[in-house]
Amino acid sequence: MVSSCCVFSVFKSNTTFKTAPLNDCSEPGMFPPLTSHDRSAGDKYADMGQRGPVAPRAASGSGCARLSRAAGAHFRTVEMPRSDTSEDHRADPELWCEGRASKPWAPGPLGRGTSFGSRWDVGTLRPGPPKAETKLYRRRWAVLFLFSAVSASNGLMRPQYGTIGNIFMRFYSVDSLAIDWLSAIHLLAPAPLVLPVLWLLENGGIRDAVLAGAAFNCAGAWIKIGSAGPTLFPLTFLGQLVCSAATAFVLCVPARLASVWFGENEASTACSIGVLGHQLGIAIGFLVPPILVPNVDDVDELAHHISIMFYITAGVATLLFILVLIVFQERPELPPTLAQATARSIPAEDYSYTSSILRLLRNRPFNLLIITYGLNVGCFYAVGTLLNRMIIERYPGEEVNAGRIGLTIVIAGMVGSLICGMWLDKTKTYKQTTLAVYFMSLVGMIVYASTLNLGHLWVVFVTAGFLGFFMTGYLPLGFEFAVELTYPECEGTSSGLLNCCAQVFGIIFTICQGKIIDSFDTLPGNIFLCVFLLIGTIMTGFIKSDLRRQNANRVAKAARPPDRHDGSPAAASVANEAAF
Repeated sequence: MVSSCCVFSVFKSNTTFKTAPLNDCSEPGMFPPLTSHDRSAGDKYADMGQRGPVAPRAASGSGCARLSRAAGAHFRTVEMPRSDTSEDHRADPELWCEGRASKPWAPGPLGRGTSFGSRWDVGTLRPGPPKAETKLYRRRWAVLFLFSAVSASNGLMRPQYGTIGNIFMRFYSVDSLAIDWLSAIHLLAPAPLVLPVLWLLENGGIRDAVLAGAAFNCAGAWIKIGSAGPTLFPLTFLGQLVCSAATAFVLCVPARLASVWFGENEASTACSIGVLGHQLGIAIGFLVPPILVPNVDDVDELAHHISIMFYITAGVATLLFILVLIVFQERPELPPTLAQATARSIPAEDYSYTSSILRLLRNRPFNLLIITYGLNVGCFYAVGTLLNRMIIERYPGEEVNAGRIGLTIVIAGMVGSLICGMWLDKTKTYKQTTLAVYFMSLVGMIVYASTLNLGHLWVVFVTAGFLGFFMTGYLPLGFEFAVELTYPECEGTSSGLLNCCAQVFGIIFTICQGKIIDSFDTLPGNIFLCVFLLIGTIMTGFIKSDLRRQNANRVAKAARPPDRHDGSPAAASVANEAAF
């Protein structure tokens, strides 16, 4: 007689557990003989009217059971009392057949093994019974806009010095490189903080990350108030360094917040709004400093204007910190999407922060996206940091217009971000849209570089706006594409790795392009960026479009009963297949 090895997958929240064959085992004596307890349990549940013989044998200390029966008998569902399923099915992950080599494995739904670090093919999951409802809360918009305001407050700190770099060079008696570092520090400081920030986002949550970012931003702004003196450049650098630490927190949040709070057809738009907040702050940083700090000769008057600017930014940062402390909520009571409900069902003890990072680094499409995202956004950071120097060199005395050109770049990029996010929500064409926007960023950079030296400032406004529309519009695309490629990993982790790479490339490109401009001209410096945008465009074409989150939503929807409208995931099978 031929026997089959079968495994029961047991879930705490469900009293139904099913069997599926693992392999055929023909060796005699493979299973130990049934005890009297086993036979009594089998007799008890055989009375339920289920077809076929039952002979469950519970594995000690685990939620798995083994079944030995004659070949050709029908598989069927067995109802077990809740007390018999109180033990977690992961307590004893090593199962094997006697008489064969032991091979540890992690039990998945329906007896399917899922190993650590493996690729989760959520598209092939079999649906199970519904487990949780989904709901959208109006409060989500308040949370999103409050975060966007915090991000904007931090964003305006970065170009605050570079926009009027010639004025600060004279005020502090430093060279252009020192002023460039006041902007570049926002790219350098967050890089070593990425891993601690991601750990906080995973273990503390969104609220703790946003609160920490608002606190650092507030503290740095107050430090800078005391630096409004010609000899206090080290103090202003310290204040800018503290503000740059806040950047590491706020840049990791948008994709995570969008997934936790927003529905399937609005998550990309919400992510775009979150990214848009930081870009709005950069736009304000380009616009406001030339207005508040005029280019006057009197040092005392100049110190007064600088002090006013610092007080305004500190007051806004303090107000936002208080609002986050009082208003900001971690997550809604019910998940907004089926994919998010599935992700919530993964037990916390099954998650490893280190393992998550390693899995992401083994994800080839995501690795390509990290590099291409870093190249594109690094070029954007370099252009924004060196914009004042490029404009003043060709158009002397146009400090105000240099700030307005930067404002044009960012505002056009905000529109691009919003449009790209809405387009993704409508079409779900992640790779196609990312590749198209990347290519148009390259075209925009070529047009901007070739028209900067024509001597017509209005042309620079137009070409800079065209460049900003696509280059800044790419930011939310990268975040959302990363979430799709890495589901069910934490969205903040993928976003943090993207930002880390972008900041590293941003520092390299800013320093290199600055040296090229000093040694040659602005045109060779911009051509330098065009080369790397071309490389990034080609690499983007090789990214495999593996939309795991969309597949998870599709499978979970297929598992829903037709008479339910509140939405729920395929609890057991989907959640356990995505388990770590």
